[in-house]
Amino acid sequence: MLKLLGKFLLWLAGWKMYGHIPKTLKKTVMIAAPHTSNWDFYYTICIFKAQGIKLRFLAKDSLFKFPMGILMRFFGGIPVDRSKRNDLVADAANLLKNADELVLLVAAEGTRGVAKEWKSGFYHIAEKAGVPISLGFLDYKKKEGGFFAESFMPTGNYEADLIKIKTIYKDVTPKYPKLSSLYQWQAV
Repeated sequence: MLKLLGKFLLWLAGWKMYGHIPKTLKKTVMIAAPHTSNWDFYYTICIFKAQGIKLRFLAKDSLFKFPMGILMRFFGGIPVDRSKRNDLVADAANLLKNADELVLLVAAEGTRGVAKEWKSGFYHIAEKAGVPISLGFLDYKKKEGGFFAESFMPTGNYEADLIKIKTIYKDVTPKYPKLSSLYQWQAV
């Protein structure tokens, strides 16, 4: 039922789905980029539901207060208390290691506000869990969202891997381009 609802809501908004996660990919850390609007959550959930993909995602704990918290948990949210130092990378990596199948979505920019650069947590989670990184996107100019075909294992060279990843995202237009670190990166 949620699969049909996701497809219908995307169609109603004039959005198209792009790509898919290969059935052989059982566990992955998926980058959600760019992330500049609350609408990103809506379209992302619609796309994942339309493709029948079970999703878990990290989000700031303030979004999990009643009544919004009910929806956040229902759709796979995992609250993160950003005010405390914790071992989120190890916890998320263990979640992946102990699951039979899991797509863990992480907003690489870590915020909808102005982001100068990406947070490296997604990379270190994948590296520690021994799972590939997949690339999810929303392109507001094309009204298209989904998954790039590229997925890869972290090499251990974060800087080099990040340049490759950001190059794949170079033509993606976020809702608010000037808030995106990709906009900042391309302007350099």
